Amino acid sequence: MSKLLVVFGATGQQGGSVVESVLGDAQLNKEYSIRGTTRDPGKPNAQELVKKGVEVVKADVDDAASLRKAFEGAHVVFANTVTIYDGHTYEHEVNQGRALADAAVAVGVPFYIYSTLPNAGKISGGKLKHMGHFDGKEEVEQYIRTLPLRSAFIAPGSFMSNFHASMAPHPAGDGTYAFAASVRPDAKMPLINTAGDTGKWVAAILADFSNYEGKVLCCSTAVYTFQEMADAMSKASGKTVRYTQLPEDTWRGFLPPPMRDHVAEMLQYFQDYGYYGENTEGKVKWSAEQARGNLTTLDEYLKANPLSLQ
Repeated sequence: MSKLLVVFGATGQQGGSVVESVLGDAQLNKEYSIRGTTRDPGKPNAQELVKKGVEVVKADVDDAASLRKAFEGAHVVFANTVTIYDGHTYEHEVNQGRALADAAVAVGVPFYIYSTLPNAGKISGGKLKHMGHFDGKEEVEQYIRTLPLRSAFIAPGSFMSNFHASMAPHPAGDGTYAFAASVRPDAKMPLINTAGDTGKWVAAILADFSNYEGKVLCCSTAVYTFQEMADAMSKASGKTVRYTQLPEDTWRGFLPPPMRDHVAEMLQYFQDYGYYGENTEGKVKWSAEQARGNLTTLDEYLKANPLSLQ
């Protein structure tokens, strides 16, 4: 009889990638059946999962009873939280992350995989005060480590999909495009094709849980400088994309107010301390070697997902 894997947020980028990786893995597909949660099982992407043989159930992170019901009978739960920028980011991360873990314990789930991030407040010695979207996840990670279940963790890098959203280049007015931020061109950031690759690390954990128990996989293809990102955009688009370092106050003015402090401090953190703290590049290299499948480079991602540069 196959073991039950419950994927919380199965229609999101991370959860969806976990589902696809397990379905596409000859060994894991035989070993596990999948139950995916969503807030709306009737929506088209949820119904697509049903067609692939996934059991889809309704669950909401703010409804503890729905979580316990969704996790009932699970051998492994994969859980992640969605960052909310509303002035209470840290509180949301901690409350929701704890609620998910508590529900798993309440119904006796033996194995738990959680999507965490580094604690930038601790790594910076308390200098960075607005990193709740990182710090809250790590606080939950530490809480999970105290619970009566066996746990392992993934820590995704910056999403490549952001190049189509918050980090998209903009016309400079002279036929070129500006990829702008407040950090130096040589500042580095690890990148992940979230929807395509997250599941490859979770699959590695599922295939050999004992080997990764208690560990954090720093999930990124590689670490790129901001200049290298701009060069990759130029190469993929055939247009000239230049990295532009703006004064922090100027750059902050382009950010939506609810997320302004979070994002500004986040880039400062990347530049001054490294995304994963000390030895970020070494952690990324080791973790990439653990992935169960080939990882997407930035060049490959931009070729498959062209930028819309008008």
